[in-house]
Amino acid sequence: MGQDLKVRYSDKELDEFRVLIEEKIERAKGHLELLRSSYMNDGNNGTDDTSPTFKAFEEGSETMSREANTQLAIRQEKFIRDLKNALLRIENKTYGICRVTGKLINKDRLKLVPHATLSIEAKNMQ
Repeated sequence: MGQDLKVRYSDKELDEFRVLIEEKIERAKGHLELLRSSYMNDGNNGTDDTSPTFKAFEEGSETMSREANTQLAIRQEKFIRDLKNALLRIENKTYGICRVTGKLINKDRLKLVPHATLSIEAKNMQ
């Protein structure tokens, strides 16, 4: 029967990645909200923000400059955009294929960097 030459991850694998990426997007959005609210409220927050993570974040963010916060928010927005693009590649079934070598990107790398579009091989060539 020979080897199927279409090099891509199976639909089952793509589904696993989709779940992983959607979770990451949710987490990233939550992080972004915290960043935004910390520099919009500027320490002037209501009493309902008493969750321990928020408190710790608040105290830490006061020592952080507003610019640093803005930079983090921008980076977080880009991260979310990259993850959403990865979801599109899953839809197109092109997810996990290196845009330079055309080979599959290592699964472990994708688990760490789910929006990667370059294999380690291609990254090292840069």
